[in-house]
Amino acid sequence: MSIDSRQVAARMTEAVPFARTLGFEFVEIAPEAEGGVRAVLRLPDTPDTHNHVGGPHAGAVFTLGETASGAVVLAAFGQLLDRVVPLAVRADIAYRKLALGPVRATARLGRPPAEVIAELESGRRPEFPVRIEITTDDGTPTSEMTVIWTLRSQ
Repeated sequence: MSIDSRQVAARMTEAVPFARTLGFEFVEIAPEAEGGVRAVLRLPDTPDTHNHVGGPHAGAVFTLGETASGAVVLAAFGQLLDRVVPLAVRADIAYRKLALGPVRATARLGRPPAEVIAELESGRRPEFPVRIEITTDDGTPTSEMTVIWTLRSQ
C-alpha cells in the first residue's frame, strides 16, 4: 500500500476545517503490517489551546485524537469514498496524566482493511476501532483513546 501523506493531510484539513483552526501538524501517515495504517499528528503548545492548569484543553486533545483516527480511516479507505461515507460511531478517551507542552496522537487501525472491506462487500455496515495513544513530545503517555468508525454506503 502506498500512502501520499501530504494528500491525506490536505484532504483532512479541507474536510475538517477545525483541524486547521487548532493548528494540527500531520507528522506521519504510513502503512503498517497487514495493510494497516498509522497516523501521527501533533498539537503545538499555544496559549489559545490551554486549559486552566496550563496544559492542552481536554477538547483539543480529544479533537487531536479523533482527527488522527480520521486520517487513518481516510488513508485506509480513501479509495472507497465514491461509494461510502466514513462516520465516527462512538469514542472513549481516558486522560491519564497532565500533558504540558506539545502533544502527539498516534492512531492505528484496529482491524485489517481487507476484513473491513469484505464485510462491506457482503452488504453489512462494518464497524472498526482506531486506537490512539496521546503522548508528550518526549513520548510520555498522557491519554488513551478509541474511536469506533463505520463505512456507510451512499
